[in-house]
Amino acid sequence: MRGETRVVGSAADPELQDYVGLTDVALRTRTEIPAGLYMAESSTVLGRALSAGHRPRSVLCAPRWLDDVLTMLAANDTDGTVPVYVADEPMLESITGFHVHRGALAAMHRPALAPVADIVAGARRVVVLEDLVDHTNVGAAFRACAALGVDAVLVTPSCADPLYRRSVRVSMGTVFQVPWTRLPHWPQAPATEPPGGVDHLRSLGLTVAALALDDDAISLDDLAAATPDRLALVVGTEGDGLRHRTVASCDLAVRIPMSGGVDSLNVASAVAVAAWATRYQGW
Repeated sequence: MRGETRVVGSAADPELQDYVGLTDVALRTRTEIPAGLYMAESSTVLGRALSAGHRPRSVLCAPRWLDDVLTMLAANDTDGTVPVYVADEPMLESITGFHVHRGALAAMHRPALAPVADIVAGARRVVVLEDLVDHTNVGAAFRACAALGVDAVLVTPSCADPLYRRSVRVSMGTVFQVPWTRLPHWPQAPATEPPGGVDHLRSLGLTVAALALDDDAISLDDLAAATPDRLALVVGTEGDGLRHRTVASCDLAVRIPMSGGVDSLNVASAVAVAAWATRYQGW
């Protein structure tokens, strides 16, 4: 049985509560949804989320995108009970408070995160995002990782949420394509906790390289010439870069050669450059 499709008559409709007056942080911590919700914005992103096996709670879309939405829901083995709410674009903006990209927005059930060991099992190239605060940079970093053969992404406890609406949209849905999880501790686990952080990655067979402007850093060219079989590249927060403790904990520090008086790149650009230079040649 197909889920209900209903034209929205008012932004105050109580069935639209997932889309009204809630920030992404509030969605993530809703008590009635054990794993929280996230928003998939645009038909492209929704399609990739569905293909990755994520489950929608409901969909809100403009009339011109309805057929596409129904086709995607039908093609991805949903149980046929997902409600689809239809509103013209001015009404959509009235409900959400922003222009909805490509006229579709879905409230998605947030999947449980897998353990770090499961995510990096067999991975040859891993990227660690330390404490990024800009959701645009998180999304752009994921898109670079997807395009350049990175097998897994790990985010630190204080890193911005990859499933924040803007992160997902900027990534073009590649946050559903690249396996990722959140590290429970970083850069080291407390003595009373199970192994975590850099030591845990090392125990899983990864060489851990910090991208840092360190006096002892080797050139990215040198790393590319002799890349470890399994490598984790660690990049730091906008502005300050990696913590000193993180750099000291890693196996080596790496600097991207630059000219023009520039000493650093935007973090997502740095991810792209380093991932390309150290890409696994068998991909």
